[in-house]
Amino acid sequence: MLFVKFACRAITRGRAEGEALVTKEYISFLGGIDKETGVVNEDCEIKGKSVAGKVLIFPGGKGSTVGTYVLLNLKKKGVAPKAIINKKTETIIAVGAAMAEIPLVEVRDDSFFEIVRTGDRVIVNADEGYVELVQ
Repeated sequence: MLFVKFACRAITRGRAEGEALVTKEYISFLGGIDKETGVVNEDCEIKGKSVAGKVLIFPGGKGSTVGTYVLLNLKKKGVAPKAIINKKTETIIAVGAAMAEIPLVEVRDDSFFEIVRTGDRVIVNADEGYVELVQ
């Protein structure tokens, strides 16, 4: 088993651990993720999969400010991701994660995004500033 630690910048605080759900595409929460079920509608490699209880990893967000409320709604319905990891976080995702109390971090090390895969175990510790990848 391989454990690799990466420094991160906390956007919202908290700690979470779970299975990674990874896309190399930018995601819009408005239309890109079903607001009732948490299933990804965005045309990408995780289309049809649910973000519920996962550590959602993608480069960053795109789209409408309503995406903030979609993220909050996912949390209220119990189908939100446990944590979010971006390369560069945009305001819509940051505000939604803050309102929904979802740990959100940025990892700037490109090697993280090159090696992390859907199904890997990921620990997000926004309070101490690291992400740990368990393969």
